[in-house]
Amino acid sequence: MFFQQVYDETLAQASYFIGCQAKGKAMVIDAQRDVDVYLEIAEKNNMKITHVTETHIHADFLSGTRELAAITGAEMYLSDEGGEDWQYQFPHHGLKDGDKIEVGNLTFEVLHTPGHTPESISFLLTDNPASKEPVMIFTGDFVFVGDVGRPDLLEKAAGIMGTKEEGAHQMYQSIERFAALPDYIQVWPGHGAGSACGKALGAVPSSTIGYEKIRNWAFQYPKNESGFVDYLLEGQPEPPKYFAKMKELNKVSRPLLLEVPKHAELTKEEFLKAYQDGVKIIDTRPKTEFAQGFIPNAINIQHNKSLSTWAGWFLNYEEQFILIAKADEMEDLTRKLMRIGLDNIYGYYTDIQNLGLELETEDIIDAAEFETYIGNPNAQIVDIRSQSEYDEFHVEGAEHIFIGDIEDNLDRFNKDKQIVIHCESGDRATIAQSILAKHGFKDVKNYSAGMKQWRELKMTV
Repeated sequence: MFFQQVYDETLAQASYFIGCQAKGKAMVIDAQRDVDVYLEIAEKNNMKITHVTETHIHADFLSGTRELAAITGAEMYLSDEGGEDWQYQFPHHGLKDGDKIEVGNLTFEVLHTPGHTPESISFLLTDNPASKEPVMIFTGDFVFVGDVGRPDLLEKAAGIMGTKEEGAHQMYQSIERFAALPDYIQVWPGHGAGSACGKALGAVPSSTIGYEKIRNWAFQYPKNESGFVDYLLEGQPEPPKYFAKMKELNKVSRPLLLEVPKHAELTKEEFLKAYQDGVKIIDTRPKTEFAQGFIPNAINIQHNKSLSTWAGWFLNYEEQFILIAKADEMEDLTRKLMRIGLDNIYGYYTDIQNLGLELETEDIIDAAEFETYIGNPNAQIVDIRSQSEYDEFHVEGAEHIFIGDIEDNLDRFNKDKQIVIHCESGDRATIAQSILAKHGFKDVKNYSAGMKQWRELKMTV
């Protein structure tokens, strides 16, 4: 048996290439959209991808299952569980609980494991030449290392009301079934630490059923379903706004993107015309560079691991946008954005000093100045971190407005007071400040070092 995990650190998302070396056949589970990585693995190991599948209709990334099937001719095997409302709306081989997929000498048994979503399935793998007992389970967003999938995304992100409690109870039943499997089976989940698909995901890539039964919080509620449900629904992170769009695009027919596109570097004249026409500008430079000078109305989303997530919060799927970026960064930026379906890149531009525009700057303050605004009736301190971060610790008098909700809450920012924003360590705060500046809040102070530095300094308020 050949096995390789493919891990996207930007979305903390895992996919899997599993092959039978004797027959030269392979299956890919939960493929990312830029599928060349799987083609390279297949070519290098003299295998043909004959089967593609996924564990559920994903919300956090645009699945590459259909792209991979179109390129390789592989057959698609997808869940037909969960009822009529949870069916894939394009041709595929439907899977039900107990079905088996044969890939050479490998057998994948389908387990219906609802909870995160109604149609969620897991794959129990048996390597027949080595053993007649299963050795691995691919759980998708059902069981993670140290956590289980959240059941509230359909309600919070997709607006399907009344589903989170039902999903939580389904998760409890699925967990009981999982716990009955042999302890030695390896667990390979769909996400790791940093994903918004749970609240306490572990950083190690895999586990075993026995280990999860000992260490995962979800297995500590024997015969206490109500306690399990309450804890599962409590304190889940805010789901990015793009999740609803991913649910839609992963379910219905859509245009396929069979290769990583290349985007043009705009001329000065092309950029200025697009800018004057209102095309959105996303400045991917580091926050320190952005603070020293940026194009008016540009939003700073740094080129780092979180770029996809924050782009999904603040871009929609109908508008074009321009990236401020270096030429040698564009392939990586394109891959990150295409993984959540943000394909409308108009082009990119590098040298903003050459545009002849009057640049704006950010007002970055230090801890000493920040302290002078605490308790000051003429200042409004706004903490833009998540609700759970704010609840855990915040400075006295700070108002909470989550960064992803800023544009829906502009009326809560007081132009008659000195607005002071902060996050944990500055990345989110520079996004927030650029958004506020775009909406006319030019006199905003940014305590960029944030609560990370504040706690380290042990300041009392």
